[in-house]
Amino acid sequence: MSAAMDTWLEANRALWDELVGVHIRARGTYDIDGFRAGSSTLRAVEVDEVGDVQGKRLLHLQCHFGMDTLSWARRGAQVVGADFSSEAISLARQLSAEVAVPADFVCSNIYELPGKLEGEFDIVFTSHGILCWLPDLHGWAEVIAHFLAPGGFFYIVEQHPAGNVFTDRDGELVAGEPYFDVGPFVETSDGSYADRTAVLQNKTSHEWQHPLSDIINALIGVGLRIEFLHEFPFCMFQKLPSMVKGDDGWWRLAGRDELPFLFSLKASKSWRKST
Repeated sequence: MSAAMDTWLEANRALWDELVGVHIRARGTYDIDGFRAGSSTLRAVEVDEVGDVQGKRLLHLQCHFGMDTLSWARRGAQVVGADFSSEAISLARQLSAEVAVPADFVCSNIYELPGKLEGEFDIVFTSHGILCWLPDLHGWAEVIAHFLAPGGFFYIVEQHPAGNVFTDRDGELVAGEPYFDVGPFVETSDGSYADRTAVLQNKTSHEWQHPLSDIINALIGVGLRIEFLHEFPFCMFQKLPSMVKGDDGWWRLAGRDELPFLFSLKASKSWRKST
């Protein structure tokens, strides 16, 4: 990695180490008590599209403190979670022990993970709010391909990059942000999506906007085959003030379904080596 990338990732790591403590207390976003009692943090989209995981080896990239990872384990998968925050991994291991759900957790930034984890997986999984923290999509895709067993698949469900373009301005929906990657976007502020009032010591983040074409081409570029790409007019949080939460738990623009705010993608690794 370049020196600049190391600097960006180290600042982000310090932020996320601190956010672990914020998110533990954010019961409205992270229902840790409910999880300890047996609830799942997985949503219907990923459960339906990933399918049966019983007995399958699953690697969860950018797992935060592991509630989704452990939810897959409760569905029968043999799981490994990876995240660059040592605080997140420490809590993930603690949760695994508390709920008596076996799992392995590895502390590593995603680009260095092949040097810290061995083995191949039937499924590589990642979800919800992860791509903006990645400066290098090709390197990300290489890691995915490295860990996928032949015949295995990668699955992502994530905020749609087109939805990131729009903002509410005086009640009117307008395009206010770039669609293409011109990052990093450097922001210095307090708060988190889970607690807007949190006061932070590590306030600076570095984020990237990746258009859908870059995401797809990165995966194709390492030899993966796109099985499907789905787009949805809703997301998992109130991204815009005019959004309302439905009975199904998803947030939508009231009376409007013409814009995508979520996408999912599945890509498989061939049984044969490419020539």
